[in-house]
Amino acid sequence: MSFKDRFLNLPPVTKNLLIINIIVYLFMALVPRAGMQIEQYGALYYFTSDQFLPWQLVSYMFIHANFWHIFFNMFSLWMFGVIVERTLGSQKFLLYYISCGLGAALIQEGVFALMINHYAGLFSNGDALCGLLRGSHVTYGQLFDLGINPNEPAVGALLGLYHTPTVGASGAIYGILLAFGFLYPQMRIYLMFPPVPMKARTAVIMFAAIELLLGIYNSQADTVAHFAHLGGMLIGIIILLWWKKSGTLRSLY
Repeated sequence: MSFKDRFLNLPPVTKNLLIINIIVYLFMALVPRAGMQIEQYGALYYFTSDQFLPWQLVSYMFIHANFWHIFFNMFSLWMFGVIVERTLGSQKFLLYYISCGLGAALIQEGVFALMINHYAGLFSNGDALCGLLRGSHVTYGQLFDLGINPNEPAVGALLGLYHTPTVGASGAIYGILLAFGFLYPQMRIYLMFPPVPMKARTAVIMFAAIELLLGIYNSQADTVAHFAHLGGMLIGIIILLWWKKSGTLRSLY
């Protein structure tokens, strides 16, 4: 069977998600000015930032930062999404995918809220500072008027939380990975890392633990939204357990 035939035989939701994500990525890469506009209006910003728009809770899932970002997400979607969609059915799979992505966004926003509250608490006029920083045109003079040194690390951290967008399908993809481990817990899979066979359930637990540890460590050099990944998995397990309890789903293999 040719690659074209294999692609055409993919289940519809997985196939169309692959097409949409790749088209958006190529368009942003080939038309940079339009790509900047797509990121400005489609990437997910913190909900009190003046750059936040409601549809970003969904649109951010179709925007990727670079080639490797979209490659690993789409490879994982193809690797696990095909089986999960054929098991759940296309309608349930689409609902599950969007729900995991939306849940990932809400969890990430919640983590940002906690971090903003922490950094703002370091200043006596933290509320006024946050009110200023949520705008996209902040000057040194405005900060000095508040009696705040613009070079304070906490100021930079707050500015980043308000104006660094979250992008990518990773939250939904982690939800799919969890679904695969839930539906086929004993199936052995081979991953790029570590390059050894392991049960799907073991792989899911391992990835969740890694994401939790990296999220807690919170290195400034790490720009990955680890808690969004965990959020996708959390919403995923809630949905799967609900479906199982209602009798519309059972673990397989």
